[in-house]
Amino acid sequence: MTDMVMEFWKNNSEMLLDVGYSALLALVILIAGAIVAKLVRKGIRNANDRLEKLDATLVPILCTAATYLVYTIAGVFILDIFGVNTASLIALLGAAGLAVGLALKDTLSNIAAGIMLLFLRPFRSGDYVSIGSTSGTVHEINLFTTILETFDGLYVCVPNSTAWGSSITNYTRNGKRRMDITVGIAYSDSIDTGLDVLQRIAAEESRFLQDPGPQTMVASMGDNSVNLQLRGWATTADYWQTLWDLNKRVKEDIEAAGLTIPFPQRTVHMLSEGETTD
Repeated sequence: MTDMVMEFWKNNSEMLLDVGYSALLALVILIAGAIVAKLVRKGIRNANDRLEKLDATLVPILCTAATYLVYTIAGVFILDIFGVNTASLIALLGAAGLAVGLALKDTLSNIAAGIMLLFLRPFRSGDYVSIGSTSGTVHEINLFTTILETFDGLYVCVPNSTAWGSSITNYTRNGKRRMDITVGIAYSDSIDTGLDVLQRIAAEESRFLQDPGPQTMVASMGDNSVNLQLRGWATTADYWQTLWDLNKRVKEDIEAAGLTIPFPQRTVHMLSEGETTD
């Protein structure tokens, strides 16, 4: 047995040394690739912590993409060490990628749209948005879908291509919103009194922003009422509670001032038999 091993070594020692050297070098490259990938992931996270310019959902995607890129480069080096024609392999992979791309064009369109959403950032995780006819808080943005949670707790999954191709309204981005509170008074009531009530409410509402400041106006002449309007700006966080509170207070204060909030009315003329409208 020993003689056979010695004979095999004698005849194949050069080849075995070359294979061992190549394997050792490949192992070193693989370990170096793992270290570089880890450093790249750590560098992306640290850079984002300092600059705070990336959405929280974009960081893991960039880390994953960077890891795959590093391992791909390391794999090309390893194949080259073992004598594989990497140029032909890259061409083959390119042709295979084209075929796969044609077969998965809808999926790839979602990926492309996801990349555009992640980099251009029309919305971020936590923003309240409307995408087409769907509204909700953005829970997650990934390469394929955008996940929304509606006010009533529903899970909505929107394909990225649909989100990118739709009109997007972001209610959170600017940090403030304007509310328009309209109340009608009777034509026989005093408009100045009604405006005074709204101005007093605006002056006493601490949640209103002063820049831009609140406004009061005669909004329109309705069929049954003169419509007065109170406009005011509030932060996004205070918007809904302020709107609900003021709707209640405007009604109460208008009525306390002796003004009437009319309701739609219709006059019906009854004709007896034989009568005409002439």
